[in-house]
Amino acid sequence: MNDPVEKLPTLSDRLKIRSLEVKGAEGPLAARLYTSGDTGVKRDLLLVYYHAGGFVGGDLEDADIFLRHLADDSPQVAVLASAYTLATEKPFPAAVEDAHAVLVWAKKNKAKLGWTGKQLLVAGIEAGANLAAVCALMSRDRGGPALTGQILIMPMLDPGLTTCSMREMQAAPELLDVADACAKAYRGYLPNAADRTHPYASPLQSSRLKNLPQALILSTEDDPLRDEAELYGAKLISCGVKTTVRRMQPAPLNDVGARNECACRCQALGEIASFIAGLDRPNP
Repeated sequence: MNDPVEKLPTLSDRLKIRSLEVKGAEGPLAARLYTSGDTGVKRDLLLVYYHAGGFVGGDLEDADIFLRHLADDSPQVAVLASAYTLATEKPFPAAVEDAHAVLVWAKKNKAKLGWTGKQLLVAGIEAGANLAAVCALMSRDRGGPALTGQILIMPMLDPGLTTCSMREMQAAPELLDVADACAKAYRGYLPNAADRTHPYASPLQSSRLKNLPQALILSTEDDPLRDEAELYGAKLISCGVKTTVRRMQPAPLNDVGARNECACRCQALGEIASFIAGLDRPNP
């Protein structure tokens, strides 16, 4: 298996990180705001990020290094990372309701975030990417907040675990634990089997994917989640959604937090910067 690529660059001394509290569906949630560049300048673009952990674990610390580099690479963007209710406390739909509520809170609290309110993106890795994709559906269905884009990094989108890449990995001894972890995560998040086909749990199963924000979807060669990421990208494209799908280099994914490490050291940061630079701009 190939090694991850080059070392990460040194972070600038203009990177700022602030802990704050946002409002979820049923109460306050921990959050962090990452900015780089000129202080005191409001940014037109806010990216709201949801962490990985298979819906049953993970926290803000897991993606901290990735988000530091993301914010430092894109000083025109404010990055808001939010916690959400884990399935160990309350299963679906608690996490997705939190994720969407954070967007509503952000829109109402622009001044606290140093954001003009012009452009709003959602992003996440793994389970967090599921929540980002679902937020795009919820925002469309609920009349807002309007989203400019969605960035889905190695997303969990298929509770049925039916794709070829998932089945192939289940037969690979070195990745069997990864596939098993996905199955265990979904059992915790979706204890009611009927929820596994709900579009807010499984975006890949949705038959209504029109009128969604443009998307960047990243997968990796050796990831069991690869095929569902690429299938979702194909479905978005077929529904007229402007979508970029990229498959990154193979990278070890059998350690806790490996997808965050992969996103840092593969070309994810460059792809995200290019996607942001090419976003359709709103009318003045």
